[in-house]
Amino acid sequence: MTSGITDPELAGRVALVTGAGRGIGQAVARALAERGARVVAADRSPEVKEQGAEERPAGGGRVTGMVLDVTDAAAVDAAFKEVERTVGPLDIVVNVAGILRPAPVVELTDTDWAETFAVNTNGVFHTSRAAARRMTARGKGSIVTVGSNAAGVPRTQMAAYAASKAAATMFTKCLGLEVARDGVRCNVVSPGSTHTDMQRQLWTDDHEQAEARVIGGDPASYRVGIPLGRIADPSDIAEAVAFLVSDRARHITMHDLYVDGGATLRA
Repeated sequence: MTSGITDPELAGRVALVTGAGRGIGQAVARALAERGARVVAADRSPEVKEQGAEERPAGGGRVTGMVLDVTDAAAVDAAFKEVERTVGPLDIVVNVAGILRPAPVVELTDTDWAETFAVNTNGVFHTSRAAARRMTARGKGSIVTVGSNAAGVPRTQMAAYAASKAAATMFTKCLGLEVARDGVRCNVVSPGSTHTDMQRQLWTDDHEQAEARVIGGDPASYRVGIPLGRIADPSDIAEAVAFLVSDRARHITMHDLYVDGGATLRA
């Protein structure tokens, strides 16, 4: 599902979106392109080049795929140089790449912990640092990190994911404080349950029953339901990102926007 927006409010701007091979990242890339941006959709899966190859959405933008592993700092720096050489100076960077390794803490392996932080936290550091170095020199730019409402509310079997997202969230806010005087804004969008492969990874029974349990709540896992009565679509998250990178949000920085249907009761 996409917004159908045709107002090119981001016309001429260059954006890089990580984790854009599917789910929220793919929806964000599409939403920015619909608003006229030239989008580089980056993902470590080679399929991203097929999904984004020179797509031309209604708003006149363009999506081009790029294979990128955000855990590799040297690869990130090389990718930024390539994008700025071939597409143009980056105005927008959106960190969406993320992984989930659910397990009780006593069963969580060192590898799962390290790999979760490598993508969800180190990856945000690598891309945001590369973006900030360039944006501050130009005196403008917008960085958005897609975090999680799990960063603010404890979740069973999600300690590594929640901790990595909490770290990425605070990192983004600290970066925002440092670069604000240089005209660069840094914000966070924190989704709740969203129709993605990651969400379905948590469902061990019939999807209809699992969805009903997410919406209604699960006392056994100390989890309330979703007051708005629906699981988010990736486009719901993408719309929030598109707002924060636009000039409509020009006086917003270091903000954490929850897009979870009220599920955390904004704890």
